[in-house]
Amino acid sequence: MAQKSKQSAFQVVPLGVRGGIDEKNLSAYMLAPVATNDFVCLDAGTIYAGIEKAIDNKVFQGSVQEVLRKYIKGYFISHAHLDHVSGLIINSPADSSKTVYATQKCMELMQNHYFNDETWANFGDAGKGFPLKKYHFETLKVSEEVKINNTSMTVKALSLSHVNPYESTAFLVKSNNDFVLYLGDTGPDEVEKSTHLANLWKEIAPLIQHKQLRGIFIEVSFPNEQPDKFLFGHLTPNWLMKEMTKLSELTGKDALKGFKVIITHQKPPASSEAKIKKQLQEQNNLGLELIFPEQGKRFEL
Repeated sequence: MAQKSKQSAFQVVPLGVRGGIDEKNLSAYMLAPVATNDFVCLDAGTIYAGIEKAIDNKVFQGSVQEVLRKYIKGYFISHAHLDHVSGLIINSPADSSKTVYATQKCMELMQNHYFNDETWANFGDAGKGFPLKKYHFETLKVSEEVKINNTSMTVKALSLSHVNPYESTAFLVKSNNDFVLYLGDTGPDEVEKSTHLANLWKEIAPLIQHKQLRGIFIEVSFPNEQPDKFLFGHLTPNWLMKEMTKLSELTGKDALKGFKVIITHQKPPASSEAKIKKQLQEQNNLGLELIFPEQGKRFEL
């Protein structure tokens, strides 16, 4: 019989994998415990086009509306930039009642600038204008574990820096005794003059050592040629591997061999994406299992 640590704990359906200008393929990842359809959506840049692609790939049966309304139990928004929320906003009229989760600053930005009865109807239960109360807006406190409504999972929000002092969020999702870590956009601590990533690595190092953390979703937006002063709160392959080296100093280097790191938010053009992939593979001296997700193609962790 296979060891428990080798059995999949989560299933992932990427609805959008890129950063930047491709509005049909922006950051959004459906995550659920295996053998369930109790998904949450980690960021929501692209929803409809991603579900459509997943249906084309035989990941889901039925219509886009059925997947949208029945399978997605809630949304976790890492920060309020449009490439992480536009799918949520545009699809809200066709959606079912569910919860939108975000930290306080992110929630305030969404309520003040998007769901405000001016740029868009207020589909929430708080904020400006007339609340239609389709969505429950749940504000997450940093480092506090909470139950995810209509699922068996819990989540803990942790702070990131995305062009300091602008905030972003990491979500540590738990199912039974297994975890997944999803990072929204983030710059390296050294450039951001922050300790948020260092604090995050301390938080998750024991989970890696005990083989409870099934993977990390983390962005690499630019190739190494991008100057630090033009990172705009993002990572390059160099910076990702520097951060992974810091993590390995806490876990022990061997603990990261074969550990799954899902690379998100690569920015077009295709030549940059290919260069990012090549540079990451060349610099992967920790033996990480690098995963480059594709829109609409399911995988397990």
